Amino acid sequence: MNPKKPLEIYVHIPFCARKCLYCDFLSFPLAATQQLYQRYMSALLGEIRYAPRMVNITSEYEITSVFIGGGTPSIVDEVYINKILCELRSLYVVAADAEITLEANPGTLSANKLKAYREAGINRLSIGLQSADPEELKRLGRIHTYEEFLKNYTLARRTGFTNISVDLMTALPGQTMEDLEKTLDQVVSLQPEHISAYSLIIEENTPYALLYSEADLPSEELDREMYAATGRILAEAGYHRYEISNYARKGYESRHNSGYWRRVPYLGFGLGASSLFEETRWKNEAGMESYISQITQEHQPARYEKEQLTQKQQIEEFMFLGLRMTEGIRYCEFKRVFGKEPEAVYGQQIHRLIGDGLLERTGENRDRTTEKDDTAGIRLTARGLDLSNYVFSFFI
Repeated sequence: MNPKKPLEIYVHIPFCARKCLYCDFLSFPLAATQQLYQRYMSALLGEIRYAPRMVNITSEYEITSVFIGGGTPSIVDEVYINKILCELRSLYVVAADAEITLEANPGTLSANKLKAYREAGINRLSIGLQSADPEELKRLGRIHTYEEFLKNYTLARRTGFTNISVDLMTALPGQTMEDLEKTLDQVVSLQPEHISAYSLIIEENTPYALLYSEADLPSEELDREMYAATGRILAEAGYHRYEISNYARKGYESRHNSGYWRRVPYLGFGLGASSLFEETRWKNEAGMESYISQITQEHQPARYEKEQLTQKQQIEEFMFLGLRMTEGIRYCEFKRVFGKEPEAVYGQQIHRLIGDGLLERTGENRDRTTEKDDTAGIRLTARGLDLSNYVFSFFI
């Protein structure tokens, strides 16, 4: 019996309590769009329902992960979260051990919600703390305090959640190394299974861009020192870095996000959601009214952009996404997918980056210059992790 092919699902809930100052995601304050709330949720369920008619998903596929993101999914009525998962289970084969994640913000969780999530099958929470420092939270425009986060985190544990991820942001305006270390120490003391730590990027057309510029952020040197300190502190606490900005205890790596980096097929539902299936990428409508009307009136997913990827594009994605993982890429996997050796495509780039100390060979014999060893591959070095965007540019 052939094993089923993995398929991931992303569901976008674009509502939040208040849009953060730095946020450029497709999201809206719930109070300002209350009249659209139920219409959107109804359309979202409709899109999930109509999708099998538009995508050739046979029984050979099995859903291995579901990620409900936003926005702040934990702000909506938990009844809708249950309906979403019920629809998915009625239409697709969902693996018994599927990772099912819900994003949440502190202050939006309650005992009743958490109990309902558990009963609906959610087995992983991703909580957006960002910082334990009250002044940093204010500067970010976050509406919660660390105390609210701690209350919600403790409540989630009491409700039975044994897989919790905490999101952090580093290199914030005015942030010192001491500030960062204090936040990391407080989070580590709670022993979450997973921690994501991303450097802040000031995006154009956000309130943050009007308040701050790149000059207000820690210097590039301090940013790198913070990145190194984050890795060191978390490693000492038992977390291993499995991706550029993600750390986990053994066995708790995000299966969903790892699937993105390994180019596992996925379907995205909701406003502006993206999908990758059978080497075709598409995006949903980003306009709320257009999204709702296309589904409710035409009874089909609200797609506005579709692209069949060339082999060249597939190879590029394989390289720069796969190299985000600290284990890197395996040559044998590249050959299995594309029928050729990676050195035949990127030999000059690989040799140069190895010579520059940005990539290193992996496998039983790391000095090999050929790919005949099934364990052979390449990965970013510690210096390469610091300069990852530069490295990735060689494969595009």
